[in-house]
Amino acid sequence: MKHIYKGLVFCAMFTFCSVYAVSQEPLQEISGDTEESKVQVAFRDIDQEDLLGGVSTIDVKELTNKAYTTYSLDFLENVVGGMNGNLWGLGSYLVVVDGMVRDANNVIPTEIDQITLLKGPAAVVLYGSRAANGVLQITTKRGRLGDIRIDVRANTGMATPKAYPKYLGSAEYMTLYNEARVNDGLTPSYSVEDIYHHASGENPYRYPDLDMYSSDYLRKMYNRSEGIAEIYGGNERVKYYTTTGYYRESSLLKVGNAKDNYISRFFVRGNLDIKLHELITAQADANVTFYDSFSAAGNWWSNAATLRPNRVSPLIPLSFLEENDIPSWNTINASNNIIGGKYFLGGTQLDPTNPIADAYAAGDSKFVSRQFQFNTRFDVNLKPLLEGLFFRAKYGIDYASTYNQGYSNDYATFEPVWSNYAGTDMIASVTQYGNDSKSGNENIDNSAYRYTYNVSAQFDYSKTINADHNLFAMFIGNIWQTQRNGEYHRLSNANLGLQASYNYQQKYYVDFSAAMPYSAKLPEGNRAGFSPTLTLGWRPVKESFFDNTPFDDLMVNVSAGIISQDIDITGGDSQGYYLYKSIMQRGGWYSWGDLGGESATEFQRGDNMKMTFVKRKEITAGLRGSLWNKLISFDFNYFTGKIDGGLARPTSLYPIYFTQTGYPTSSIIPYVNYNIDKRSGFDFSVYANKKVSEVDLTLGVSGMYYTDEAERRDENYAYDYQTRIGQPLNAIWGLENLGFFNSPEEIANSPKQFGELKPGDIKYKDQNGDGVIDSNDEVFLERAGTPFRMGVNLTAKWRNFTLFAMGNGYFGGHGLKSSSYYWVHSSRKYSEIVRDRWTEETKATATYPRLTTTNGENNFRSSDFWLYDSSRFTLAQVQLTYDLPEHLLQNGVVKGLSIYLSGHNLLTIAKERKHLEMNVGSAPQTRFYNLGVTCSF
Repeated sequence: MKHIYKGLVFCAMFTFCSVYAVSQEPLQEISGDTEESKVQVAFRDIDQEDLLGGVSTIDVKELTNKAYTTYSLDFLENVVGGMNGNLWGLGSYLVVVDGMVRDANNVIPTEIDQITLLKGPAAVVLYGSRAANGVLQITTKRGRLGDIRIDVRANTGMATPKAYPKYLGSAEYMTLYNEARVNDGLTPSYSVEDIYHHASGENPYRYPDLDMYSSDYLRKMYNRSEGIAEIYGGNERVKYYTTTGYYRESSLLKVGNAKDNYISRFFVRGNLDIKLHELITAQADANVTFYDSFSAAGNWWSNAATLRPNRVSPLIPLSFLEENDIPSWNTINASNNIIGGKYFLGGTQLDPTNPIADAYAAGDSKFVSRQFQFNTRFDVNLKPLLEGLFFRAKYGIDYASTYNQGYSNDYATFEPVWSNYAGTDMIASVTQYGNDSKSGNENIDNSAYRYTYNVSAQFDYSKTINADHNLFAMFIGNIWQTQRNGEYHRLSNANLGLQASYNYQQKYYVDFSAAMPYSAKLPEGNRAGFSPTLTLGWRPVKESFFDNTPFDDLMVNVSAGIISQDIDITGGDSQGYYLYKSIMQRGGWYSWGDLGGESATEFQRGDNMKMTFVKRKEITAGLRGSLWNKLISFDFNYFTGKIDGGLARPTSLYPIYFTQTGYPTSSIIPYVNYNIDKRSGFDFSVYANKKVSEVDLTLGVSGMYYTDEAERRDENYAYDYQTRIGQPLNAIWGLENLGFFNSPEEIANSPKQFGELKPGDIKYKDQNGDGVIDSNDEVFLERAGTPFRMGVNLTAKWRNFTLFAMGNGYFGGHGLKSSSYYWVHSSRKYSEIVRDRWTEETKATATYPRLTTTNGENNFRSSDFWLYDSSRFTLAQVQLTYDLPEHLLQNGVVKGLSIYLSGHNLLTIAKERKHLEMNVGSAPQTRFYNLGVTCSF
């Protein structure tokens, strides 16, 4: 913790010192730096017109002037192509912040200057093995030449729930639970009289009808507010940028201690650029983040999805106690938890605690996260040795720690025994469960830490010959490691990199980029890999035959590359390390007596000293340009490739005696590079800019479509329809349903299924005709995920008003409705979905199986009965901004003032909208309405 507070002091002091240093120099007006036209790519920046394929960039600084958001990556799936929860359909991408491997959620949009999406092999290769799935490169803001400037932003808004799960009340639940028991051949659990009393509402304390989503416990909305200040400026010697901010978010809960639930975040960031010498420049950046999340004990939303409405009355008025019932009064008065002087905590033998009582009496917990980040960079101009030659070095260190602190209390609840005197319900006696106990000791647990360092050093050389021939070369060494508590091996990336680029008059381009990654996951002799890429580009608009075309710019490029990576070297219990080695261990079984009853030795896997990197092999083609004086601009990318050499233990390649089946299992089959996955697709972004009368309009459409499939697998399916080869990697497999069984005769004349079948159970298709429904009848149902993503955004400027709107479309994906809200069986809470259950009276129209108190093993399994289409279009954000006219601010302290109103997550258009907007067992999705103001001084 000392490191965090020292870091906070350091971050503030070095920014203050830099501001003081600048204040001693003559100041200038802020001017646009040439860096603003640059795009940050791997280990350097380049002119935007020299970008080749597989790279997209977002000007976040410009976007935040018209679109307030709270998350750094909110725009990625909308304003550019290639992003759909991942980059080009690959796995988890690498996030790089100011050249350091870091988390995206520890930098907010107002701190960001630019985000670059590095998608193609040539774009990511220099970052090494861990970048094989793509890179999000975030560049934070830096100081600018000019007088000190201060920008202040304040926001406050309200979040309102979109939807809550809908569960049955007590009487309806009890009625249908009785029906479920009768369906199972059991007697009803609840009498008609009990059900009547629960339905009447005459005494909800004796006959509870608990609704944890009611306004008794939840607010209609909750607040989120924040304030952010940015200070920047500089001169030729020192430039500085610093920002600090705080936000606090409350909760929907308003019961007990939960009414004080909150999330807060305080941060300070400082970025400093120093010219140490005519030939030497340096950067020093620091960031400190304090994040806290306080909550009352218990998991409200999880319990709301499981606690049945008739089980317990959580708060019972003292007024129901008989005045002369001294024993009951003494028992209750001994409690430490008389709520508001009016209620005692209710409980039962089956439910001695409950989430409402937890909120009042069980204590609290605060999740604490502290992060300190520091990085520095030195650039040395080596022009005394060779004009155009630079040496650059970076070093960064991050430390993060998390823990929970709070108090855990035991508490007593009381179950009343009710009686009725002259038509009035009274409590005759109470039974106590548990005892009140507060240790007074604060608990500190779940502590964790993460330590990361980044180091890179490079020589780069650039030269232009005769104003036509542009040369660039770079040689780099790059390493980073992350150490986490509880993990023996550090997550590591180490590689050398080489880039050689040439363009002629910015018309013909050739780029060769390569890396030599190193991985300790592989056997000695195979730990060094090679990742070559080659890219060719052509700008045909500079050809004479393009003189009279509507194109302002047009860039065509093709690229091919192979990225050697160890991201997919996973498995075993060692974080993917030593998978090339055999494992022998003492088994849990015993040998013959001649070994004295010792445990036998068994093989878990064999050696493979030829194990090597998994390889991403890919070819891409890109087309980027604009037409009619930038009326339309566009960027298209096509990609096709394979992930070759995924690890598997292919039994089909080895003799059968390599594996011992039965008990005990034993195998000497090793992990080998065997699996191959295919992937192809395209991304696009198109923008149209047009002024109509006094209105400046910009319409953007972006998107991505991709397919993937397994090309090679080791499999031994008896039936061709079950092969995974040629099917999507995220395929949903399951049974094909044929509706419901409607009679015992239909069951008797059908293939055998799961468990004891009765009318109202789901009937499945016997795919192989063997008279038994089992795993051999599972077929490909649909593709999960979202193969096609599209984003649409509109900007309309009229005088001092700016309207921005963006929506996102997700098409072609599917899922299974398999949560407890849909798979209602045993003693689960009943949702409104069961109203459409199968009965003898409703069998012609039923859309849900019969109710059961068993585990429902026949009905509640993967099948197309539960399949749904996840396609949707969401109106993600709308914002209206008003900029105060500049002439009103002339000669004043205030240099700029803007007010804006925004709405987020406003609308979902989908066939399955209700399902898509509903969270089960977690906090609800919300719409957020925000009022903000920005002011510049």
